[in-house]
Amino acid sequence: MSETSKTGPGRAPGTALVLIDLMPRIVALPLAPYTGEEVAARCARLAEAFRTGGRPVVAVRVERPNVAEQPPGSGFVEGIARPGDIEVVKRTVGAFHGTGLHEQLHGLGVDRLVLAGLVTTMGVESTARAASDHGYEVEFVEDAMSAFAADEHEFAVRRIFPRFGEVRPAASYLEALATK
Repeated sequence: MSETSKTGPGRAPGTALVLIDLMPRIVALPLAPYTGEEVAARCARLAEAFRTGGRPVVAVRVERPNVAEQPPGSGFVEGIARPGDIEVVKRTVGAFHGTGLHEQLHGLGVDRLVLAGLVTTMGVESTARAASDHGYEVEFVEDAMSAFAADEHEFAVRRIFPRFGEVRPAASYLEALATK
């Protein structure tokens, strides 16, 4: 697949990986169908592949508004955010509102987002809806996200996300990025 193809993962430079809420306090929650640790490990591999290919990685975390001190575990899980990545702190469910994320991505010429992280039906879905509203092409890494219940995750990745864009497993992205 050529770098200018309008389909497929990892088009450079217009494709960015967006990792949602990979924070120790969220990764530790009881999630399904994948544990937070499994999701974080897949996301770390995806992020490394995107960085190696010169594609932007966006690490998003949430802070509770109007709180003097954030709860323990509010930073990023080790290996998620690296120097040179875009780091976003949000105070709402999705990653766009009030964060400047759209302007940063637009400035880099990004027109396609590959979404992963936690939680499927909260931060990931809210970010996807806003991304679509901003005109981005959206893709989802189905096994690099998880929800509070397996049936919630399955409903989102089988019924909701295909309405916004392509849904693929992490191995598919890693294989495609390795051949670029």
